[in-house]
Amino acid sequence: MSKKVKPVKVGVIGCGTICRMTYMPNMMNKFQVIDVVGVADLIPERSKAMAEQYGVRQMTNEEIYNDPEIEVVVNLTYPESHFEVSRDAMLHGKSVYCEKMMACDWEEATELMRLAKEQGVCFTTAPDTFLGAWEQSARFYVDAGIIGKPVSVHAQHTCAYRPSNAKFDLSPDTFFFPLHRGGGLPFDWGGYYLHTMLNILGPVKRVTGFAGNYEPVMQYTHPAHPKYGEEFKIDTPTSIFGALEFECGAHGTFHLTSESYNSDNFIMTGTKGTLTLGNPNNFDGTLVLKRANAHVKPRMMPGGPQPNGAPVAASQLGEFARPEDTELPMLFGYNDSSRGVGLADMCYAMRNGRKPRAHCDIGYHAMEVIHGMIESANTGRIYEMTSHFERPEPLPLTNLVGTGQEDSLNN
Repeated sequence: MSKKVKPVKVGVIGCGTICRMTYMPNMMNKFQVIDVVGVADLIPERSKAMAEQYGVRQMTNEEIYNDPEIEVVVNLTYPESHFEVSRDAMLHGKSVYCEKMMACDWEEATELMRLAKEQGVCFTTAPDTFLGAWEQSARFYVDAGIIGKPVSVHAQHTCAYRPSNAKFDLSPDTFFFPLHRGGGLPFDWGGYYLHTMLNILGPVKRVTGFAGNYEPVMQYTHPAHPKYGEEFKIDTPTSIFGALEFECGAHGTFHLTSESYNSDNFIMTGTKGTLTLGNPNNFDGTLVLKRANAHVKPRMMPGGPQPNGAPVAASQLGEFARPEDTELPMLFGYNDSSRGVGLADMCYAMRNGRKPRAHCDIGYHAMEVIHGMIESANTGRIYEMTSHFERPEPLPLTNLVGTGQEDSLNN
């Protein structure tokens, strides 16, 4: 039975776009277990505006680290600052929730994992979208055997990231981190696909890959930009193409590039059917099952109606039955913009003495998958994974809606 718990006081570092647009509204209005004490940013004007808007304290990083009431630091800085902020928070005995990915490279991520263990603090990471409606529903259906034994998963996301904006990188608000260290598309978008795969299929055993930049030096292409025509160096991998072997026996492909035109494809196959998945960057989405006799409506025999004019149900067709597409219903909540649900789950975990679902070990494993693909690209060898994690506990089914669905986290 659920019990009332004391809200967890948190301090937020990083008041940029992701904080302003989604995290702060959700932390203040959607989750009762989160109590935001104060906010900090390298640009005082940003933290001041955020503090005034929500009636919290404007603080410095050091004030957040040294406030004895604050239990969790929410690290919403840009990727190149993730390591420093998370490290300093842990060294002050604070637990940390960090926006994706946890660091810019494998070495930094490994040091943060060591520090979290050494300091005895809780460490969780984004993305937390795998706790959303379609992602949790997909896991439920796959675990129930709706596609049989999982055989393969394919993830593809392509887009065009270029320094073509008139204000590109001219201020912190226009700093385009996906073209800077630690922010390339494999890190920026890769985490969404990987966390969803890992939540459903479990750990990866080994990977191979090709990675790099098709155009490591670009030009500012907007005529109104002060650096119009000048060159701009890209210092992060922008493309990655890999293959994964999961410990469960399934295999996968992973294809992301920001140097192509927009396309998306996320699909999982099994011995009895195929499941087309949604966009893992979103909490809402659709699940389409392709499987023989999946559709509840009767179908006609091939060639038209029977002599008496009556249709023949698919169950009577035997060898003539063909796979059909059926959109599956969502079985879980959080089907709207719910970034911060991983933080709320972490707060309940801290109060209830359990492991948080967005625990750093899944983020660390996802980080190693990308690291392994890059290593494979550089060495030409298969990369054997060294990290491991236990699949997070699924969310419990609930018939509560709105803010009431937070009860599903209090367990």
